Amino acid sequence: MTRTRVRHSCTDCGAQTPRWLGRCPECGAWNTLVEEIAVPMARAASTTMPTAVSINLIDPIGAQRRATGVPELDRVLDGGLVPGSVTLLVGEPGMGKSTLMLQALGRMAADGARCLLVSAEESCEQVRMRADRLGVLEPSLLVVSDTSLHNVLAQVDAVAPDVLAIDSIQTVHDPELPGSPGSVTQVRECAQRLVRLAKERGISVVLVGHVTKDGQLAGPRALEHVVDTVLQFEGDRHHALRMLRALKHRFGSTHELGLFEMGEVGLIDVPDPSALFLTDRRAGLPGSIVAPVLEGARPLLVEVQALVNSSTAPMPRRSAQGLESSRLAMLLAVLDARAGVSVADVDVYASVAGGVRVIEAGADLAVAIAVASARIGVAVPDDLVAIGEIGLGGELRQAGQTPRRLAEAARLGFRRAIVPASSAGVEGIELIRVGSVVEALAAVGLSVDQQRAAS
Repeated sequence: MTRTRVRHSCTDCGAQTPRWLGRCPECGAWNTLVEEIAVPMARAASTTMPTAVSINLIDPIGAQRRATGVPELDRVLDGGLVPGSVTLLVGEPGMGKSTLMLQALGRMAADGARCLLVSAEESCEQVRMRADRLGVLEPSLLVVSDTSLHNVLAQVDAVAPDVLAIDSIQTVHDPELPGSPGSVTQVRECAQRLVRLAKERGISVVLVGHVTKDGQLAGPRALEHVVDTVLQFEGDRHHALRMLRALKHRFGSTHELGLFEMGEVGLIDVPDPSALFLTDRRAGLPGSIVAPVLEGARPLLVEVQALVNSSTAPMPRRSAQGLESSRLAMLLAVLDARAGVSVADVDVYASVAGGVRVIEAGADLAVAIAVASARIGVAVPDDLVAIGEIGLGGELRQAGQTPRRLAEAARLGFRRAIVPASSAGVEGIELIRVGSVVEALAAVGLSVDQQRAAS
């Protein structure tokens, strides 16, 4: 009789302990240890030992990328999928992960690749309906609905695909392993089997993964380490915009951003996101200014908006949409202490229009000007953009890659930019160089005297 024993595994880092603990001894996370049955695995049959070869003798042809046919996805993947690689696509439910994967598979199949989609969550008929809507009904796109890893491997042997996609890794299970689908053991072991398959056969494998309510990948964090690429698909449920980022990429940069717009026929590439974000901008509105920001290596122009309203509450409200709340609180304190713009007795709402989330400090100056403009009630010129990081002393500091930001602003017709004094210029846009937030407010016609008059 096979002897079994109980162990506890951390869902975050995969560490194992013989008994339950409130805190993982490896990563320090609380309440992440779950019970699982450990069954000794049979000793694997002997395999042929690989032979070490000189790196100069390795054929580089095997490392050529396969374009997915989705331009924004290829941008993030630095050209496409690498044969023998394993890509993990994660995101919240309803973001469009399955749609993106099906579109990519259909276009690769149309280009001659043999693609196999294992749908562990939908029937073949449901996948066919979606493929019909997306316009990717291709003979080389094969679909099977199954949750057994053994059956999946048998299908791979029979079909010999160039690309294998599994939706999702949390629903696939190995009947020889303990635990239900989605458990730590099942996810870890199934993923490792698929990684070995990809390396041995030269198949590009794409795994879809679920995330928890706090945005973390469901299952063991070790899953992120065994794959070659981790793509995060995110967006606002109330907006059509979707953003694709590479959190990990062994074969390229993690500084690229892919943008899509969800439509009736699937995900549509957004090659010019700056123009999209500014399409509905209202001219002459107090509390509004455009900020050139960087998403990875891609410059984007976004509209920063602020609204200031009188408050009767003991603690006025501070609300940030698309901005870090702590960053907004710091900028409000600097405006009050260094620039004389008092917001202590008013509610302040700050937002980035279009559903974009800005986490870099290069948008500090735009946020400060937007709040001051809303507080005073004077609009900022519409042909103006603002770039710069604000320090606690009210001084302005350069943002990274300022010339690229300025070039994007000039391309879309903006004629002036407020920048830190040490910034280099580019052709096509006039620079207003300032050294502090006080000088910046004065340059756009905002002053403390105007605030007092407005109050």
